[in-house]
Amino acid sequence: QVQLVESGGDLVQPGGSLRLSCAASGFSLDTSAIGWFRQAPGKEREGVSCIRTSDGLAVYSDSVKGRFTISRDNAKNMVYLQMNSLKPEDTAVYYCVLDTRALASQSMAIIGAEILLDEGLFNYWGQGTQVIVSS
Repeated sequence: QVQLVESGGDLVQPGGSLRLSCAASGFSLDTSAIGWFRQAPGKEREGVSCIRTSDGLAVYSDSVKGRFTISRDNAKNMVYLQMNSLKPEDTAVYYCVLDTRALASQSMAIIGAEILLDEGLFNYWGQGTQVIVSS
């Protein structure tokens, strides 16, 4: 049974940093794509970042590019999201997402960050972790 468990969400001041972690179990990350979506209060869910675990190819939404960095540790079945220069608009519940069907991982090389527009590419979702950016 595939499970994704997020951690690391917290209250942080604007300009601060947080690192989110996602522990995956029940599936090897060696050949998949794993990433993060987020949903702010009253807003639609949006893709944040994704990484292809086989070669580390990563994509980011325009709203976080240059501030967030995604990484993975295949041996530990972990993915991380380092978030720097946080803004109040980054406040959201952050969800770890996994593609085990190779849909996102195959599409990344062709359409890049546009994969973040399609939730349907990711067939497993975690429960989410809350990030609040406020002074």
